[in-house]
Amino acid sequence: MAVVARDLTRIYQVGSVPVTGIDGIDLSISNGQLVVLKGDSGSGKSTLLSLLAGLDRLTTGSLTVAGRDMNLCSEAELTDFRRSTVGMIFQSFNLLPTLSVLENVCLPAMLAGRSLAAVQPRARELLGWLGMRDRLAHQPRQLSGGEMQRTAIARALINDPALLLADEPTGNLDSGNAQKVIALLSELNRQFKRTVVVATHSDLADSYATMTLQLQDGRVVA
Repeated sequence: MAVVARDLTRIYQVGSVPVTGIDGIDLSISNGQLVVLKGDSGSGKSTLLSLLAGLDRLTTGSLTVAGRDMNLCSEAELTDFRRSTVGMIFQSFNLLPTLSVLENVCLPAMLAGRSLAAVQPRARELLGWLGMRDRLAHQPRQLSGGEMQRTAIARALINDPALLLADEPTGNLDSGNAQKVIALLSELNRQFKRTVVVATHSDLADSYATMTLQLQDGRVVA
């Protein structure tokens, strides 16, 4: 299983007030699924993705992602998990403005201990597949929104992650580029057997989903 959660709960402390982000979720996601998380702002989509990515820690319950018990992982183990097992795609792209497209894609692999020379061939291959072969030396400011998101997808794939998490990946894109990004995520899921979890307000991914989860007030309601 890619994900197994039992009574998963995340409670934040805002001043003296406890705020429940995720409220007792039970969840099982098989390897190779394309999961679409739906829900209004504040429903818990981003909180759930942060827990799955090891960016946040659960308060109570249990969570296993790609065979790892997330409650037992040390900070060093979570760092390794984020570098080796999970790839993240964000609405805001999160590209480093002073690096080229190729350098941005190579960075996670270099942080994981690989040399630039060793990782460049894979980065070029991914960028070529994503239609970015002519943009390798460009900086993010020279790219369109769709090109920045394709660069971000290549970066998320550079360490060959078992799980790909996308948080509103089409939120800053026009409809044409949004459809292309969703189609790329679907191809990664179908052709390359990646487990993909997409949190989105959009309906564009619905037809590609093998599993749809509706969140409301931190709970799965459908």
